[in-house]
Amino acid sequence: MTNNPTSKIVPAILSGGVGSRLWPLSRALYPKQLQPLVSDKSLLQETVLRVSGDQFDAPIIVCNDDHRFVVGEQLQALGVKPAAILLEPEGRNTAPAVAAAATWIEAASPGAILLVMASDHVIRNQDNLLDAIASGADAASQGHLVAIGITASAPETAYGYIKAGAPLEGVSNCMRIERFVEKPDLETATAFVASGDYLWNASLFMFKAEDYMAELERLAPDMAQSVGESVANSSDDLDFTRLEPKAFCAPEPNSIDYAVMEKTDKAVVVPADLGWNDVGAWNALWEISGKDENGNAVVGDAVIHDVSNSYIRGGEQLVAAVGIQDAVIVATDDAVLVADKNRAQDVKTLVEQLQNRGRAEHESHTKVYRPWGWYQSLEIGRNFQVKLIQLSSGAKISLQRHQKRAEHWVVVAGTATVTKGEDVFDLQVNESTFIPVGEKHRLENKQADRLQIIEVQTGTYLGEDDIERFDDNYGRD
Repeated sequence: MTNNPTSKIVPAILSGGVGSRLWPLSRALYPKQLQPLVSDKSLLQETVLRVSGDQFDAPIIVCNDDHRFVVGEQLQALGVKPAAILLEPEGRNTAPAVAAAATWIEAASPGAILLVMASDHVIRNQDNLLDAIASGADAASQGHLVAIGITASAPETAYGYIKAGAPLEGVSNCMRIERFVEKPDLETATAFVASGDYLWNASLFMFKAEDYMAELERLAPDMAQSVGESVANSSDDLDFTRLEPKAFCAPEPNSIDYAVMEKTDKAVVVPADLGWNDVGAWNALWEISGKDENGNAVVGDAVIHDVSNSYIRGGEQLVAAVGIQDAVIVATDDAVLVADKNRAQDVKTLVEQLQNRGRAEHESHTKVYRPWGWYQSLEIGRNFQVKLIQLSSGAKISLQRHQKRAEHWVVVAGTATVTKGEDVFDLQVNESTFIPVGEKHRLENKQADRLQIIEVQTGTYLGEDDIERFDDNYGRD
C-alpha cells in the first residue's frame, strides 16, 4: 500500500441500520450487522477485521444506544480497542454520522484520512479492497473526496450508480465523478452496465476529515454547525461517547451522498471489483451463500425434497419443505417467514405492519441481550412470564425493584449471589428465592463460570419498564 506516509487511515464504521428486509432474523434490537450471517463472525466483526492491518489506525464506530453493549462485546471478542464508539441519540442518516466521526477524529488526529464503511456489507476480494484504499488514500491526501465504486456485474435496480469520467492526474486507477444516479429502472440499469462507464455506489468513501467538514460547512452549514456542537458537548459513558442529542437532531436527516458527494466539485471515484454485496435482503444472502446441486442455500435444521433455487434457514425448530422453488423460508423461535425470493425486498412491508399493530416481533427476539448477559422469554401467559436468564462471569444486574410484579428465582447453573433487601446470600444449583413486589434486589455472578437462573414473574403488569434502578454498573437510568 502506497498512501501518504504522514496520513493515518481511520476506519469510520457506521452501524446504525436495522436491516428490516432480513426479518425475522434481523430486528431493531439485534440487527443484521450484529449477526453471523456468512461466517461464524458477525458482519460488524468481519468489517472491523477487514481494516485491522498495520496501515489502519483504530476504528471509530458510530452506533445507537440500544446496540452499544453488543457492539462493545463484539469488538472485545476480536481483541480490538476502538478509537471511539460514538452513540447517536437517534438515526439521522449517514451525513451527520460521518460528520460526527470526522469532527471527533479531526480533533484527535489532525490530517487523518477517514475511510467510511457500512458495518453490514460483504466484501470477498480483500486484496482488491486494499489496492482501492491505496489509490483512494493518494487522492484523499490531495484534497479529493473519494468514492470506491464497485464494478457493476449486473443491471441491479436496488443500487445507486456512479458515472466515472476523466482520469485524475497523478493517481492510479482514479477518475473524476461525472454524476451520481439513484436507483434506476431495469432498462436504464441495463444500459449503464453495457456502457462500462457506471459503477455501483457502495457507500464506501475516503477523505481527510477536515476536507469533508469543509465541504459540509459549505454545502450544509447548519448540519456542520449542529454536529460540531453535539460533539463538543458530548459526554463519556463507560467506554462510549454520547453525542449531545438536541444539537445532533436539529438539522433534517440527510445522506452523505445528497448532502455532500453529489454537490461537491472534489468528488472522484476508484473502481474496484470487491466481490461486494450489501446483503440488503434474503435474495442477496442467497446469492452469496454456498448452494447444493439444486441451487438451494440451506442453513440450520432443515429437511427438503424437490426444492430448487431457494433459501431455507432453520432455527431451533425443524424446517421442512416440499415441492417449492425460488422461495425464502426463515424460521426463528417466535416467527416464520415464507416469501417469493424475487419479492424479498417486500419483507420490509411486513415489518411495518407488525410495527403498526403494536407487536414486538419487529423489535426484539425472544432472546434479548443486555450488558450483563442475556435473557430469553420461555413462556408468557395471563399474569405470568417465565424467563431463562444468563449472567456472564463477574456481571451483575442493577439494584432494582418492581412495583407491579414479584419474581421467583431458581438457579440451574453456577452460583448466584443475591441481594434481597438488606440480606446478601449465595444460591447453588436447585436452590431458589422469592422476590416480593417492591423489594429491592440484585443478581450477581461472582464466579468464573456462567450463571443461569429460571425466573418466574407473576403480577398484573410484566413490562420491562417496571424497573426502578438504584445502582447500575452500566449507566442506565
